[in-house]
Amino acid sequence: MEYAEILYEKRDDAAWIGINRPEVRNAFREQTLDELAHALESTRHDPTIVAAVVYGVGGHFSAGGDFHAMMKLNKANSYMWNDRMLKVAMTCRNLPIPVIAMVEGACVGGGHELMLWCDLVITADDATFGQTGARVGACPTVGATQYIAKLIGERRAKEMIFLCKRYSGAEAAEIGLANEALPAAELQGRVEEIVQQMKGYSSQTLRATKVSLNFDSDALYPSWQHGMELLANIWGTEESLEGMNAFLEKRPADFHQFRVRNKNALDTYLDDFDEGRNQSEASQAARK
Repeated sequence: MEYAEILYEKRDDAAWIGINRPEVRNAFREQTLDELAHALESTRHDPTIVAAVVYGVGGHFSAGGDFHAMMKLNKANSYMWNDRMLKVAMTCRNLPIPVIAMVEGACVGGGHELMLWCDLVITADDATFGQTGARVGACPTVGATQYIAKLIGERRAKEMIFLCKRYSGAEAAEIGLANEALPAAELQGRVEEIVQQMKGYSSQTLRATKVSLNFDSDALYPSWQHGMELLANIWGTEESLEGMNAFLEKRPADFHQFRVRNKNALDTYLDDFDEGRNQSEASQAARK
């Protein structure tokens, strides 16, 4: 497979896989996800590869999903996106080698979920970790709602998702979202050191223990499927499109209009209930 949206290189016994869409801070679309899954899976064909390193080209890990692609989603076609996300996630988790996220710049939204799927996270201390779904009308149910609480606790997870709270790379390492934080200039060198350290260890041990370590969180797989069904009911809604359009137009999203609309609809329902209009006209006449 020829790659147009990622870079792939085997170097110093590691597979280096870079999202190569710097013009959108490495936001990904369906084609990007296909290439990521293929590149990760291809490492199975070379047992000399010690680890896979996922990074972003041009100073950002990933700003998440590309809204120009996501705004085309709706309940009828959402599985085309959701299944791709799940494929990349499961490929990361099921590879027999460790997958390392090398993070700098933005690691937010779907990019933050990509980081969560990896085994180790080495970050620049000034990187930005966060979830943006509530701000843009999307739902982070393909990893974030499953794993963040396991890493940093439920209270912090809800704060991160409900309030779009962000952490620097240094803070991420302190609270357990990342393994290490260091100056950006030292980032690649440190990841290379880790790969060489792993090279001196037993590959079958790394493979077996990765499977064992994932046992508990593998039980969360049904929640991924549940989460994707929730997403199918989000994509393409007016509220979701308002959030994404507002982001692209660099204006505040007006989400409150939907609360007002829902209140008006509920008031109408309750009035119909109180006045007995939740029955046919014949039934109304018979009960007068």
